[in-house]
Amino acid sequence: MSRTRWRLGLSATAFLVAAGLVPAPAHAEDVTDYTITVDPAAKGPKIDDTMYGVFFEDINRAADGGLYAELVQNRSFEYTTADNSSYTPLTSWTVDGTAQVLDDAGRLGERNRNYLSLGAGSSVTNAGYNTGIRVDEGKKYDFSVWARADAGTALTISLQDADGTLATARKVAVTKSGWAQYKLSLTATRTSSRGRLTVASSAAAALDMVSLFPRDTYRGEPNGLRKDLAEKVAALHPGFVRFPGGCLVNTGSMEDYSQASGWQRKRSYQWKDTVGPVEQRATNANFWGYNQSYGLGYYEYFRLAEDIGAMPLPVVPALVTGCGQNKAVVDEALLKRHIQDTLDLIEFANGPASSKWGRLRAKMGHPKPFHLTHIEVGNEENLPDEFFARFKEFRAAIQAKYPDIQVISNSGPDDSGTTFDRAWQLNKDAKVDMVDEHYYNSPQWFLQNNDRYDSYDRNGPKVFLGEYASQGNTFKNGLTEAAFMTGLERNADVVKLASYAPLFANEDYVQWRPDLIWFNNHASWNSANYEVQKLFMNNVGDRVVPSTATGTPSLLAPITGAVGLSTWATTAAYDDVKVTDADGRALLTDDFSSGAAQWTHTGGGSWSVQDGQYVQTDVNAENTMVSAGDPSWHDYDLKVKATKKAGKEGFLVAFGVKDTGNYYWWNIGGWNNTQTAVEQAVDGGKSTLIAKAGSVETGRAYDIDVKVRGRQVTLLLDGQEWGSFTDDKPAEPFRQVVTKDQKTGDLIVKVVNAQDSAARTAIDLGRAKVASRARVTTLAAAPDAVNSETSTAVAPVRSTFDGVAGKFSYTFPANSVTFLRIRQR
Repeated sequence: MSRTRWRLGLSATAFLVAAGLVPAPAHAEDVTDYTITVDPAAKGPKIDDTMYGVFFEDINRAADGGLYAELVQNRSFEYTTADNSSYTPLTSWTVDGTAQVLDDAGRLGERNRNYLSLGAGSSVTNAGYNTGIRVDEGKKYDFSVWARADAGTALTISLQDADGTLATARKVAVTKSGWAQYKLSLTATRTSSRGRLTVASSAAAALDMVSLFPRDTYRGEPNGLRKDLAEKVAALHPGFVRFPGGCLVNTGSMEDYSQASGWQRKRSYQWKDTVGPVEQRATNANFWGYNQSYGLGYYEYFRLAEDIGAMPLPVVPALVTGCGQNKAVVDEALLKRHIQDTLDLIEFANGPASSKWGRLRAKMGHPKPFHLTHIEVGNEENLPDEFFARFKEFRAAIQAKYPDIQVISNSGPDDSGTTFDRAWQLNKDAKVDMVDEHYYNSPQWFLQNNDRYDSYDRNGPKVFLGEYASQGNTFKNGLTEAAFMTGLERNADVVKLASYAPLFANEDYVQWRPDLIWFNNHASWNSANYEVQKLFMNNVGDRVVPSTATGTPSLLAPITGAVGLSTWATTAAYDDVKVTDADGRALLTDDFSSGAAQWTHTGGGSWSVQDGQYVQTDVNAENTMVSAGDPSWHDYDLKVKATKKAGKEGFLVAFGVKDTGNYYWWNIGGWNNTQTAVEQAVDGGKSTLIAKAGSVETGRAYDIDVKVRGRQVTLLLDGQEWGSFTDDKPAEPFRQVVTKDQKTGDLIVKVVNAQDSAARTAIDLGRAKVASRARVTTLAAAPDAVNSETSTAVAPVRSTFDGVAGKFSYTFPANSVTFLRIRQR
């Protein structure tokens, strides 16, 4: 029965039964919203053990100040304005007495350029990350420093906060004339999240690599990973770890860190910078606006993957920048060097201890190989032809020397559009093994696109969904991602790998939202999205069991809404706005000769009428929306003249505007004036409906015409049709998939009910002989529920259900993800 009829059964029917107008149902089980029909005799796609994984990128302070357990910030005095305009070499340090940072021949090493010259009787104090250095009463902390001073110089090491001493101060005597490393341990006498580490010297001294690590790290490894964060990753049981990026891989200079290149600080992430002794590793400017010490480097990534039983999946630069930079490096010698670096990386991971790079791995503590099987070249390149020309050279060299390594390509930064289409065509033509897709879209998009991979070519390249998220950390976001994941599993013959992104966010250093795991210097917590990912990763199954389900009736009304004007990091002028209904009658006309009283300003920026035009004058403001008209308007034409005056992008013309979080807009000259697209915002989350390459000329007036008819929209630019789309795809809230666990024999029935009413469901398991009791795991919460440091609103609840049979009914709660593990006899 349909959902509509069942709702009648729970409301109006009760009244009718009481009145004697209809008979009472003989069995409550006869009344259902949905049906799920399973065919246990049929064989669906095999699901690889590596289906779900994690993607680690050093964004939101995920490495330094995060997973890398170092408690001292800017330990080697390498911070610079190249990292962040506010940085100095003494950022996070305070000086008592005299001290200066030097860059001269007295340095510790060539790739560690700076060191601190500390005056006699002076001290420096480090503030750590967030509110300070976190220490726990009774725990040990390992201090080390590289120092150069006259023999007999004493260094005093202390920990304190505003309330006093946190550990008994200890002294270390400098015993060597040149640079040497000195170590000691401190035991915390109190718990504090506001600690400060002080190093004082009795005589003049040079210091570098000032370090403090908790003894209690993940798996007890010295100078290792922060325990609680690594344990949260391990608890997911991911099939792979993708690293190190992301934008870290395809931005900045592709040169090395050397005198020949001028010691370039804004470099792409290059693996050889990140291995060997930490004091010899080069630091680098992080694309996300801070410094990365590379204490967490390729060796540590490989170790993490091995420790949690995951496949390592490194990403190397393809010499085509992205993430807004979009330049192809034309330097054949540099290309060949990077290709050789990639071959060397494979040797570092897999080569014998007698090989050059295998020897380095062994020297670092891991004689056995890491068993690397996959490597990705490039990340989100927005220049598909230039990227692919280079990708083919990488692939040819890797396959020639390491034929068993699977080389992964990508399809650019979006889920559709001209770049996406061109990249996919190139990948298909070249018979690439696997293509990495990335997209960050609205929750509605994820509900609408559960069938995305149903129509993919089963004989073409496989898909690696390397980055995806639904633009929020509420439970609603997790629900829609879960609904989408049932489609990933159903298409496990095409989608071989998938990872939510990003993985970590330090709450005080956020460059990107949403994120899977949140933390500060003393606590960490799982997002609602994490709980969804964990539920899927820990209950994958080995094979899909074919099943079908009824859907939710969808009543799609015409697109309705007012109209709007906006800008993004741009100043623009608008004029001659006219809205007419389908019969040509005027609904709104405004040439701004009498001001702008018809418009309501709901966004940022600064609007005013100038010379008979409505002008947004703040070149830095984003989403400066003004709107006019009636939210009930439908079937209309919107015409407006728009002129870009200055800034990075073009202009935004909105239609179907219901409120500040629900609208469509035609983004003309967006993405740094490289692309034109229609985006839909639903509850604040945006997704792209149609996109093409395109830019806007400054100072030129454009005639814009948007025709809305029902749910079809046609867009004209300067009288020529630019494109059209029909927004009629249902956002189905009820999704399911069934898999089988070969080891246990369990059928795993996975159901997502992303709506505000419970879903009574008839489940037909075919002829499967099953136990009567199912183990149940349920995630259920309010759609806007968010987990935080102090509140866990979204958490799994485990129970049992004793009513399982070949055919049975189950009520899936409103706004829930439910996994039923049913043992087959």
